[in-house]
Amino acid sequence: MVARDSRILDALDQHGAVQVADLARALGVSEVTIRKDLDALAERDLLRRTRGGALPPQRGDEGAFADRMRREAEAKQAVAARAAELVQDGDVIALDTSSTAHFLALELLQRTGLVVVTQSLRTAVALMDRSDARVIMPGGTLRRESSGLVGPITDALVGRGRIDKAFVGVVGLSPERGLLELATDEAVSKQGMVAASDEIHALFDSSKTTGFALHSFASTEQVTSLITDERASDDFVREWEAAGVSVARVPLPGTETTGTEPATARAGRASRRHIQKEHR
Repeated sequence: MVARDSRILDALDQHGAVQVADLARALGVSEVTIRKDLDALAERDLLRRTRGGALPPQRGDEGAFADRMRREAEAKQAVAARAAELVQDGDVIALDTSSTAHFLALELLQRTGLVVVTQSLRTAVALMDRSDARVIMPGGTLRRESSGLVGPITDALVGRGRIDKAFVGVVGLSPERGLLELATDEAVSKQGMVAASDEIHALFDSSKTTGFALHSFASTEQVTSLITDERASDDFVREWEAAGVSVARVPLPGTETTGTEPATARAGRASRRHIQKEHR
């Protein structure tokens, strides 16, 4: 499915438009299958459906989120699938406005009884329309770049119980400064989310391991785990594990799983599962 999505998007880049019949012949599948693929890609804002085919998504400010969903999509989907293993039916979770957190939301549509705190309009709509999750949006100012609400949310969350797990994206990160954002208002929103959560899981593709950002929204001591793709360097993993944070490196589609995740990361995940069972 992922490989077929990539070929569809490559054809769209090359030709500027695609037709269902042409894609079905080129990919050797039925037109019904292609229509379902196009519908799924349209839901992720990676293209616009037309009668009998598709066009590229709109660009400009309103297209910024769609651009982020498309960038490193395979890596983000793989990271989201691993993160979904941490979520159980009935959990109270928080999802920020990152594209990787949105991919995680799509992985959780079949979970039952979730309570989801999110600032992301796209994520809220997807969960409302396609799952039974109870969705809570603390409020704020709409930021077009992330299609989400930003600003101080601590007052909206404090004193209303604890969030089991928060899943957040990053622009950059370091053991010295923790998890980092470039925009001040995004950082402020995430600080409130972090303060109300028992576990903090950072989700990001490996390009963010060398990213530059200014504003810390979670200290290293607050971070439970990092989940990234297999291209993250061994040095990056060693630095974070030396700081006491487990790192999972997830294989990309079509690659071997052997050696892509340190034993300490696997052990850390197993330990967290044991702790979670004790607290249920």
